[in-house]
Amino acid sequence: MLYQFTKMQGTGNDFVIFNTFSHPLSLSCEQIKHIADRRLGIGCDQVLLLEPPKNNETDVYYRIFNSDGTEVTQCGNGARCIAIYLNNKGLVKKNSIIAETKSSQLILKINNNSVTVNMGIPEFEPADIPLNISGRLENYSLSLGDEEIIFGAVSIGNPHAVIIVDDVESASVESIGAAIQEYGVFPKGVNVGFVQILDRKTIKLRVYERGAGETLACGSGACAAAVISCQQGYLGDVVEVKLRGGCLKIHWAGEGEPVYMNGSVSTVYEGEIEL
Repeated sequence: MLYQFTKMQGTGNDFVIFNTFSHPLSLSCEQIKHIADRRLGIGCDQVLLLEPPKNNETDVYYRIFNSDGTEVTQCGNGARCIAIYLNNKGLVKKNSIIAETKSSQLILKINNNSVTVNMGIPEFEPADIPLNISGRLENYSLSLGDEEIIFGAVSIGNPHAVIIVDDVESASVESIGAAIQEYGVFPKGVNVGFVQILDRKTIKLRVYERGAGETLACGSGACAAAVISCQQGYLGDVVEVKLRGGCLKIHWAGEGEPVYMNGSVSTVYEGEIEL
């Protein structure tokens, strides 16, 4: 059967979007892997299924699947893409959209092709991340072979470990990211961010995402990197995050306050796929 899709990207983080408002769609793990395959399928970091809202307070419910077929609970760049998608398709005819995922509700504000997302209030307690370490600390440590890895941890609707490095380009993103995933201290997996502080307003970031590996950008990862770096005194409350796929603007006023992310998105192409 043929299914219509739209491919979109936000800061190089790319998505295949299926609109299931009128026709419900259930995808198997193998189908998602096929869609995400960059040689045999369409190719993407994540597959997004847009569903009708589950209550009168929201405009859309959306599900997020990594390229390995696993379902996750949060995706900031995907949220920015669906805001533009819903607006362009006339499914939601307003510039402030409330989107619901399995873990949270996000407020998306559109300004031309730029979208600002209220990503919610960061969670630092280990049980809320979740992180299998008793007691909240500013930094945690893991021994990976002969190397001790120091990291901050936070949930932005999904779990993040943030490692501050001297040079993000030479960081062992793939090996350390995979090793932390396999360590088991994050029971639901973790996105691992590697941050280089450029000045009090700017950082460079690479992210190893659970279920996807390193991507060109990660919206919640950019928020996590800014929040942890700010909390540790490296940054002010407005930060430019330079990722391999482009730049995001992050604003966080401090603990107990929501974190905001802003950036542009674009439609790559539309098509049909047989599943």
